[in-house]
Amino acid sequence: MNFLIADSFTDSLTRLTGGEQNAVKNTAFDLQLNPARPGMKFHKLDRARDKRFWSVRVNDDIRLIVHRSSDSLLLCYVDHHDKAYRWAERRKLETHPKTGAAQLVEIRETVREVVVPTYVEAPAPAVPEQRPLFEGHDDEQLLGYGVPDEWLPDVRNATEETLLGLVEHLPAEAAEALLELATGGQPRMPQPESADPFAHPDAQRRFRIMGNVEELARALEFPWDKWTVFLHPEQRQLVERDYNGPARVAGSAGTGKTIVALHRAVYLARTNPDARVLLTTFSDALANALRSRLQCLASNEPRIIERIDVHSLTAVAQRLYRLNFGAAKLADDRTIATLLQEASENAPEHRFSRSFLQAEWSHVVDAWQLQSWEDYRDVARLGRRTRLPEAQRRLLWSIFETVRARLSERELVTEAGMFARLTEAYGNGRSVPFDFAVVDEAQDIGVSQLRFLAALGGERPNALFFAGDLGQRILQQPFSWKSLGVDIRGRSRTLRVNYRTSHQIRMQADRLLGPSVSDADGNRDDRTGTVSVFNGPPPILEVFESPEEEQAAVGRWLSGKQSAGLEPQEMGVFVRSADQLGRATAAVESAGLPFIVLDERGDGAAGQVSISTMHLAKGLEFRAVVVMACDDDVIPLQERIETVGDDADLQEVYDTERHLLYVACTRARDHLLVTSVAPASEFVDDMRVSGFGDKL
Repeated sequence: MNFLIADSFTDSLTRLTGGEQNAVKNTAFDLQLNPARPGMKFHKLDRARDKRFWSVRVNDDIRLIVHRSSDSLLLCYVDHHDKAYRWAERRKLETHPKTGAAQLVEIRETVREVVVPTYVEAPAPAVPEQRPLFEGHDDEQLLGYGVPDEWLPDVRNATEETLLGLVEHLPAEAAEALLELATGGQPRMPQPESADPFAHPDAQRRFRIMGNVEELARALEFPWDKWTVFLHPEQRQLVERDYNGPARVAGSAGTGKTIVALHRAVYLARTNPDARVLLTTFSDALANALRSRLQCLASNEPRIIERIDVHSLTAVAQRLYRLNFGAAKLADDRTIATLLQEASENAPEHRFSRSFLQAEWSHVVDAWQLQSWEDYRDVARLGRRTRLPEAQRRLLWSIFETVRARLSERELVTEAGMFARLTEAYGNGRSVPFDFAVVDEAQDIGVSQLRFLAALGGERPNALFFAGDLGQRILQQPFSWKSLGVDIRGRSRTLRVNYRTSHQIRMQADRLLGPSVSDADGNRDDRTGTVSVFNGPPPILEVFESPEEEQAAVGRWLSGKQSAGLEPQEMGVFVRSADQLGRATAAVESAGLPFIVLDERGDGAAGQVSISTMHLAKGLEFRAVVVMACDDDVIPLQERIETVGDDADLQEVYDTERHLLYVACTRARDHLLVTSVAPASEFVDDMRVSGFGDKL
């Protein structure tokens, strides 16, 4: 007999208390080991439309809803007695007549009215009568998208006003298809692939066969991370596809790129038993998060985990450098700044600011490892677009040449230099340490890092797999991947289903960006087709007269969320830089909530509100987020603007500052508050203005 769990079960499990969850898990284990055990108390649900629904007693009040057939037992739902029974009475398990996928379908007669939930206090202004969105689609088309037969009349009559409320009652593949149609996209048409309705890709996203007790334990231990068990069909295709060169998965925040990267690493290790796999990203904090999630995903396969190295790119390079050449004596940022200052003082005729010299060194000279005046004169300046006459370039090179000489005298190597030496070694035939590399947050890896990855396997099939979003690029200036041996053209796919962020938050955050983002090689990420799969209250944007008013208001908002049932660890507060951390801590203190200020490791703590800068927000998510101190001189940061020497460079500053705010806002799942002290940032005004993303 097959033993399965549904995503509706893992969802409902998380809403119980810790003690109740433990009791449910024990019952689930007993069911898997021996569902016919005399002690199991099954009760047939006579009022349920689907007569194969049974309840199983967990304790005096908790009931587990299961679906029993001759060849399977499916864990469907768990709740307190009356709520569990009502859930079962409103649903049935059936095989879709068109797609062949197993679906848990909400019975239409039990839903009295399908409307969009109302979150605004004031009544909305009257709008003209709206035409049905799908009047041009016949029943066969709608059935082909997975719409249950009894819901066809509601779908045909759906308008922009009612669609969001309607899709909450539909199976996931039908909801996503309708949302994509409403936004002008063309959804895929699921096709029957197996006689087994649970083997269909759309069924596998919500039902999963548990092969043994260990697999069930893993699924129940991390029910909030449903991706450890369930994958969207498009995600699974990307994970398991063969690529004849470097490949990339893209998509806006919350679409599951990291999920795909994790599953890809495990898939490569599982299907290549002797291979070493590198799972990496640009920071130690993100690498730590990947390591924790990998343990969650494959804890019952220790031999696979042993063959997946999870470290930041810098940590990997330091280890390999030590093995090949001895420990690297790295020049830190302070040393570089001192050497640049000393060298520039010996060239008094120059008029460049300290910050410009630092950026020119970091993004051009050191990043590209330029060795001579000719190299510097001829380098393509995709990342640094300030126009420099040759005389000024010569003067600048004299400064940088001096810095290079001083580093050599002290036997110091920069991080980019460390990557360059490793790249040369592996490019000249030295045995590479990894068979495959999977890179998360790839939009923020640098020139020297990409060259290193290209040396590991730029042309080997399946060797390089990247996950990233150009709209979240906050650290690196743009450069051509193709010129460095990593050509993803034709092997880049975009995820369009957002699981993390509500429809309302996503729409508001998307106003910070354009409908598409392109890289230096012409690869384009189209963001217009992205859809969110759940609804929520609209974000709140507030401007205050003083920091004290802002702090008090944020404190009240956080207190209100706690009163509504959110735990402190489900809340995050972000600011542009360390200078504004005091405003954030004062706000959380006014709410009387415990908090932790995150460092580079990004480690939060149970029972505490997380506070951090926007740069450390990557990889985090919370049910409620406050983005504070979005003042006119804070974001975009005035210091960055003042150092710009050219309009093109100014645009780059504005782009990355917008991306920063976008990253911070999209850490929120359900609730978002954006605050500032007058005058507010122009970016906040952009979020208020109707434009891209206004329609469904």
